[in-house]
Amino acid sequence: MTKTAPDRMIAAPFKRRCNALHGVWVRACVPAILLCGLLLCRVPTAQAQAQSNPYTTWTVTIVLPPRVMASHPATLAVLGVDGKLAAGVTVTLGDGQTVTTDRTGRAVFTVPASGDYLLAKGSGASVAALIDPAAGASEPKETTLPAVVSVRDRFWICSAGLRGDADADSVRINDEPALVLAASPECLVALPSSKAAPGPATISVEAQGTRATATTTLVALDFDAPQPALMPEKKSRLSVRVSGSDQRLGIVVENKTPGVLRFVHGDTQELLTKGGPQNDAILDVQAVRTGDYFFRARLLPASDIAVAQRFLQASAALAPEDMKSDINGYSRRLARHPRDSAAVRAALGEILMQTIAGDFRTLLNAAWEAL
Repeated sequence: MTKTAPDRMIAAPFKRRCNALHGVWVRACVPAILLCGLLLCRVPTAQAQAQSNPYTTWTVTIVLPPRVMASHPATLAVLGVDGKLAAGVTVTLGDGQTVTTDRTGRAVFTVPASGDYLLAKGSGASVAALIDPAAGASEPKETTLPAVVSVRDRFWICSAGLRGDADADSVRINDEPALVLAASPECLVALPSSKAAPGPATISVEAQGTRATATTTLVALDFDAPQPALMPEKKSRLSVRVSGSDQRLGIVVENKTPGVLRFVHGDTQELLTKGGPQNDAILDVQAVRTGDYFFRARLLPASDIAVAQRFLQASAALAPEDMKSDINGYSRRLARHPRDSAAVRAALGEILMQTIAGDFRTLLNAAWEAL
């Protein structure tokens, strides 16, 4: 992975610490870790102060294929707080069955024979996938994947002839192997290798008796150190740079340490890069106090109206009585006016901020993410 040269306008002590720590985290995330597109640095201070480690709270991320097939095998993965595949984590599935991840951080299970969706829960995490009928008609007619993929984050591929056991599927990006995290007969989730480079890419997918190819664009999201150099209670500007594409891209930037560094317009921001040779997005930040700060950037997925509608219909059945009509209304609005997806997404975001954890929230969040 290519390192960027430090910005010469930034104070030298800050440059050295920031760039060194950034390099450590980038190298750590290469093989099978998802703490990527991030920056971990310190707001400078004249006196050393003890700071808590931002990774001390235990949590996991459960990875499911976006679609699974009823009564067929599928593979899920669990990532720990450090982004590494986590062994020995128990996950409860919607039909009551439980699985425990093996030494590879994955687990193979059988999808329930009925139902419109699958919920997977464990260690405080909860995610959903759509269940398709156990029939050949459910298999994708062509190989599809996002038009733009981050070299440092997982991505989905849907294609005919895949296997639910992730070890039976093979993915290569420009002839370099990628790690298959989760899989079903319809779709899988993979992670690029450390050798994946930004730019045009050919993705090949292979399982027993089938092979398919598709094209995409790989991009890297990197940060330039804030300018001017961060000092407590002073504002600075942070640049998120895109390598590999000159197209305007939607990105999400998340501040993981708001007590140390504040994003002026919200600690989770959706931004549009400006495109062109110097393709970046700028956000305003302010140091709150001295200490280590940590943030990450990821691509904003392309919207899928059909998937969002299915999750909305599923969530409506679990919604509080005073919200059922609204949720169903959003589903009908998407069917009649697909161009209203941004407005529907914003409305769902408002509901999510006021909704406690539970199955309804998990399904509603899945609909929001699909938009």
